[in-house]
This record gives sequence, C-alpha cells and structure tokens, in this order.
Amino acid sequence: MVKICCIGAGYVGGPTMAVIALKCPAIEVVVVDISEPRIAGWNSERLPIYEPGLDDVVKQCRGRNLFFSTEVHRHVGDADIVFVSVNTPTKTCGLGAGKAADLTYWESAARMIADVSRSDKIVVEKSTVPVKTAEAIEKILVHNSRGVRYQILSNPEFLAEGTAVQDLFAPDRVLIGGRETPEGRAAVAKLRDVYAQWVPGDRIITTNLWSAELSKLAANAFLAQRISSVNAISALCEATGADITEVAHSVGRDARIGPRFLSASVGFGGSCFQKDILNLVYICECYGLPEVAAYWREVIRINDHQKSRFVKCVVSSMFNTVAGKKIAVLGFAFKKDTGDTRETPAIDVCNGLLGDKAVISIYDPQVTGEQVSRDLAMNKFDWDHPRHLQPLSATDLAKQVAVAPDAYEAARDAHAVCILTEWDEFRTLDYKRMFDAMHKPAFIFDGRNVVDPAKLREIGFVVYAIGKPLDDWLKDMPAVA
Repeated sequence: MVKICCIGAGYVGGPTMAVIALKCPAIEVVVVDISEPRIAGWNSERLPIYEPGLDDVVKQCRGRNLFFSTEVHRHVGDADIVFVSVNTPTKTCGLGAGKAADLTYWESAARMIADVSRSDKIVVEKSTVPVKTAEAIEKILVHNSRGVRYQILSNPEFLAEGTAVQDLFAPDRVLIGGRETPEGRAAVAKLRDVYAQWVPGDRIITTNLWSAELSKLAANAFLAQRISSVNAISALCEATGADITEVAHSVGRDARIGPRFLSASVGFGGSCFQKDILNLVYICECYGLPEVAAYWREVIRINDHQKSRFVKCVVSSMFNTVAGKKIAVLGFAFKKDTGDTRETPAIDVCNGLLGDKAVISIYDPQVTGEQVSRDLAMNKFDWDHPRHLQPLSATDLAKQVAVAPDAYEAARDAHAVCILTEWDEFRTLDYKRMFDAMHKPAFIFDGRNVVDPAKLREIGFVVYAIGKPLDDWLKDMPAVA
C-alpha cells in the first residue's frame, strides 16, 4: 500500500486528502498537524472547516484509509509521499515586509522531514510558494539526508472555497511540476498515477518545477485582475448611469473574455489573491522588473479603493456621519458557502465604519462571534499564522460590535443594512419586515448585487448597489461621483 502523509490540516490539506482517500481506497492517507484542537475537529462530527459536501467525503473514508493525527513524526517517517500544506504568510517585518512570503513554517517542515525520514520520499509542495522554493527545500533535505533520497514536486491547488469538493472531484487541471531528470520524471509519474485514478489523463499537466510554482501565482493574479477590472468599471457605471450587470454581461459574451469573474462587488478576499499578488510583486522587484511589479500592485490598489469607496458612500449618504448609528452587516465571510474570513472585505468595511463610531450588528450563517472579534482586532497578515500566535480579541470592540442570530435581528432599529457576502438566503429575505423595524430614512448598501434595487425602492429604502444607476438621493454625493 502506498502511504501518503499531508502536513497541515487546513483548507487545502484536509479536503484534498479526503478526496484522494475516497478515490484511491488502496492508498493510506494520514493528515497530520501539531494543533490538537484542529485534529480533534477532523475526528469529530463537526469538522473544523465548512465546505459543502466535505462531511460526506470524510465520513466515508475516516477510519478506513483516511486518518487525522497529531503524531507528526511517526506518520511523516512512514510515508512514501509527503504533501506539505503549511501556511506561507506575508512577512510583517524584515526584508520584503508586506510583500514577500514568510517561509518559516515551510523550512521547519522540511527540516522535520529530514530529521525523521529513514526511507526515500517524494515531497510535494501543496502550499502556494514563491518560485524557486523547491530549490531551497531541496538544499535543506539534501544537506541533511543521511543517505535518504528525495524528489521535490510542485502540485499547487486550484480550489475555490465553496466548491472545493466538486473542484477536487472534477478539476479543470491537475498540475505537477518536477525536475527534468530520470528520478524527477519517475516521481512525477508516481504522483500522476494517484490522480489518474479519477482524473482524465488530458487534465493532468506536467511541467518543470519553476513553471508549476509560477503558474499558481499567475492564475490567482489573473483572476484577481478580472475582479479589479470589473470593479473599476463599476465606479464609472455609477458616475454615468450605466449598469455594471449589463456591461459585464455584454463584455462576457465575447468568447475571448468569457463571463466568469465579472461580478462587481465590494472587493475580493480570501487567503490567496492578495497574498499571492504581493508575493508576485516582490519577486518581480527582486528580478529587476519594477514596471511589471507596478502593474500587479495596481490590482491590489483598485481592490483597496473599492472597499474604501463603499465605506465613503455609506458615511456620506447618511448625512456624512454614522456616529452612534446602528449598521446591520449581512455577511462576514469573504464569499458564500464558506466560513472563511481571511482577508474578507467585511473586515475593512467594518473597521472603516467603526472608525466613524458606528455601532455594528453582524449576521453571517457560518461565522462565529469569536471569529468576528478576532478578525476585527487583528493586524494585517496576522490571520495566516497559527491561532496561538494571533492576537487576542480587543475588548473595546464589545460596545460597538454585536453578532446577531439572524438578519432580522441584525437590522432591528438599524439605520442601514450593508450586504457584504452573497449568501443565497439574502436574496429571499422579507425586506418589508426589515424596513418596518428600521429607522427612517432606511438605507441598503448592496456590496454584492444580490437584491433588486427597484423592488427595495418601492418598499421605501434608499438603495446603493455596486455599479448600478444611483438614487437621486445619492447622485450628488462626492464620495460616489
């Protein structure tokens, strides 16, 4: 039996290994992590992450050929293939602070693999890493090998949270990069054989190591660029009376462009886009490509501008102050069908409103009050470090931030509602009931274009929707123009 061990039981490692175990019953798969609470969660009835369909996959395999353990050294030592899916946060100090990836956890994992290995191993990069990371990891392993031979592969993930299980079942592509040597090609073939048990051969792409590492950064940069592009056009739509939904639909009908990732919003979030683009910027600067770095940095600047523009619109629309006013925030996760709040636009929007002394009531079906408090208290990039290294919640937020059990309670006695996540349930809420329980004039600021502005205006709301023609109330607001 081939034995696979994955270091890291997070959003990538857990679901990926669960699907490999399901599709490859002859392979023993063990996911290891030093966090006892996280492993306990994977072994419980309530998994530590929310992902549609994941519960069923885990329950089918757990205890059969899928195991979750804190015995890191034992299982890494026994494995034939070791996936490394540890955090690669953005550095917060030192050389490259605010852009470069911090490879502390990756280096620690590599040194641990070298310490416990007594048999040859294929080590697979599953985390998103800078180009040439494999070379650095290879040097650590080779110089501490004690006769053990290693092959380093790059196998980046291309999962979208909310559809991760389906993405793993039927991926657009599986990318495997390895050394162009007989040993490297043999290692690539071995990993390819794992995926080939359920992925069609024409969807398994093999490249050299550096192409695989760069492809992940480039893919995320291209996707984020599309979102920033449509968001930039959304601002022009508001200024001119055009409708971003109609513009995006027309543009997306061009076969060369396509319709995906053309939904205007309050901004992109998640664990990858901003981090990977900043990493790409740093790499370009290191290789003497300042113009290329500046190009990709602008994608981040537009995203930050979109969030800032939304906050300014809320404040200026409500008589240029939200001090002491209750604002209902519907949605805190960075997208629907996930509880992930990493780099969610809601953090910046809420902090912007809190800076103007607003009182915020938040409802999200998958995000806990504890997580909201942590996120609003964190410094940038803290979220990508282990939980015990993150700051504790700020107690002074308690007076300004509450978490509501449902959308109606969040909106009760509120002056405005901000929709920041596109949860399906927000499309079918009883907005008349909500309006009746709010202060007047009652505002709705739709950062995801999930509601029908015309119907809400009939109810009596003043409505702002990203990239949509403005209410008369809003047309002359300088923050929106």
